[in-house]
Amino acid sequence: MKQPPTFSLTLQVADLAQALNGTGAHSAQAHWLIFDVSHDLTNGAWGREQYELAHIASARYVDLHTDLSAHDGQPAINGGRHPLPTREHFAHWMAHQGITPDTQVVVYDRNGMNFCARLWWMLQWCGHHKVAVLNGGLKAWQESGGALDGGPGVQRAPKASGLDAIEPYELGPPLVQLRDLHFVLEHLDARDQTLIDARATPRYLGLQEPLDPIAGHIPGALNRPFVENFDAQGYFKPAAQLKAEFETLLAGRDPQSVVHHCGSGVSAIPNILAMTLAGLGPSALYAGSWSEWSRTPGLPVQTPQA
Repeated sequence: MKQPPTFSLTLQVADLAQALNGTGAHSAQAHWLIFDVSHDLTNGAWGREQYELAHIASARYVDLHTDLSAHDGQPAINGGRHPLPTREHFAHWMAHQGITPDTQVVVYDRNGMNFCARLWWMLQWCGHHKVAVLNGGLKAWQESGGALDGGPGVQRAPKASGLDAIEPYELGPPLVQLRDLHFVLEHLDARDQTLIDARATPRYLGLQEPLDPIAGHIPGALNRPFVENFDAQGYFKPAAQLKAEFETLLAGRDPQSVVHHCGSGVSAIPNILAMTLAGLGPSALYAGSWSEWSRTPGLPVQTPQA
């Protein structure tokens, strides 16, 4: 039997519709799972509330805090507001969802493909190749007339706690690159590291800081707000345009030297996706990002006054 195509970056709504309808080459009896990762940093209940109002039929809700971050004393591999759990812990969560190496995972949100990219990255980090971001998110699905579900009693992804009794997903070599605080600090002035900060420019410049204790940015970091990767309709820009924009930003620096970061390691990931779509990847993630850096005593900070 001819194998169905694998989606590991982005997926168009028409392809998802074919898979859910069992038509076209995209179904081919493959195992698909869809996850809604909508979130609001200032209102933790918002994502679930919106999911319960309306979501793609058969999608499960995933919470950034309880499913995709270490919490309540769980082992974490970095600091900051949304620390990554260990790969071993997350492998239990994956298995509890029914994710196997043959599962095609699709992730989406209502936030400009921001929070869902976190789940995309974490699955790739655990060695799961078949995961794609729905290009355009829920808005694109709704505009295409895609089927929605909602109301009380809808299916939810189980929380990432209490899963130790489950046989975990078999981890593979990471398919994405991770950098920690010590690496970033040691390479701060080196030619083999180019930092790109995905936060909005006012936060990068230190003109405002609504979430973390210190305003400013890591010295030497360039700024590319993650929203610059999308067109006016909310889709990723064409690969050639993304490539030209990143090359302008890098100004001759090696794309392979790029380490992305943001406030807490979440909104940096659309930049990673964009560089990969542009053919400039792979590039790395500093997951602790500004929220870890700004909470670590003695580290240098660049502000308008510095």
